[in-house]
Amino acid sequence: MYAVIRTGGKQYRVAPGETVKIEKLAVDGAVEFSDVLAVSPEEGKFEKLDGAKVLAEVVSEGRGDKILVFHYKRKKQYKKLQGHRQSFVEVKINEIQVNGKSFKA
Repeated sequence: MYAVIRTGGKQYRVAPGETVKIEKLAVDGAVEFSDVLAVSPEEGKFEKLDGAKVLAEVVSEGRGDKILVFHYKRKKQYKKLQGHRQSFVEVKINEIQVNGKSFKA
């Protein structure tokens, strides 16, 4: 059993009991994802449902590894180095609710 959710402009495949790193959210404690794109109750079958919800809880917050961005123009003596660390929230998926049914870990 798994679901595909959309948050932060990205899509994530989640299943009950697993932890997922998603884009930074301004939420502490429990999180509810109502933008569920698809649900797969068994292997190889998908269902698109409007009333599905995914319930999760925040485990930790942090920042990812540093990525270096290097701009360079040849023959012009132009070089620019910039670093970036993306913020994330790690959530644990507790439950997927579909049509009155509840799937837990």
